[in-house]
Amino acid sequence: MASSDTRTGRPPRTSVWLEERPASKRKGTGAGAGGGGTREQHGQSGQPEGLDREKITAAAVRLLDADGLAKFSMRRLAAELGVTAMSVYWYVDSKDDLLELAMDAAEGELDLPDPADTEADWREQLRHLAYEYRRLFNVHPWVSQMVGSYLNIGPHAMAFSHAAQGIMRRTGLPAPQLTGAMAALFQFVYGYSTTEASWNGRCRAAGLSADEYLSTVYGKIEGRAEYEDSLRLMEQGGGSTVHEMRERDFTVALDCILAGMDALTVATHTTRDRAENPHGPSQPAQSAQRP
Repeated sequence: MASSDTRTGRPPRTSVWLEERPASKRKGTGAGAGGGGTREQHGQSGQPEGLDREKITAAAVRLLDADGLAKFSMRRLAAELGVTAMSVYWYVDSKDDLLELAMDAAEGELDLPDPADTEADWREQLRHLAYEYRRLFNVHPWVSQMVGSYLNIGPHAMAFSHAAQGIMRRTGLPAPQLTGAMAALFQFVYGYSTTEASWNGRCRAAGLSADEYLSTVYGKIEGRAEYEDSLRLMEQGGGSTVHEMRERDFTVALDCILAGMDALTVATHTTRDRAENPHGPSQPAQSAQRP
């Protein structure tokens, strides 16, 4: 049984998806609390008219995309919706709950392959998932700041998880290795994409494009001995723009991870076969669905 928060005496917060609440139960005092001067109208129950959880969540996503997580507040959201801040609490109990709803709404934009499609190559399906996951963090950079701080177990997050798990089971890896292999893939995508999104934000703050910013950096380090090896390696890699270099590196890294899954599958099955038949001929195992 979970212990209580020593400051409030209430059980510790888990997730909005694990809490049971009426669809529009208001927290706090009357619907008009917090001041006037808004467009909202209230029905006989005092509940704001023309407002629902989906509209509130969509507005939250828009604000988070525009201003980022640090500037997000319930008052800014209420102003966007044209209602009082307290009116939002008819539909959500807290800012944390709303942020969870917004995160899952953003994850609902992911295009998921069918894990039950046994005719599809699992490598290409995982590649597709990886690119979709990367796109999520670039379109909605605030999501990467929330991963790990929230349980992320909403319906769209779980749909992504189920798709990934279903595809991973077709790799041929034994069950004890599946979660580690998934971590290698998606933790890589998370780290790469979070760094990518942070770089984009730095460029925007400087008022420069990614290429302009990189050119400025190059201009300051060219000719300096301590950077020669790194500059030479970047030149050898090819790519004339930041976008081209990013795509190259992401693709190569992803190829390495998928090839590693293939190799681990073969090695694991070969080791198992030798253990089961130590005196018989050992034939290399084949990775699942090799094209």
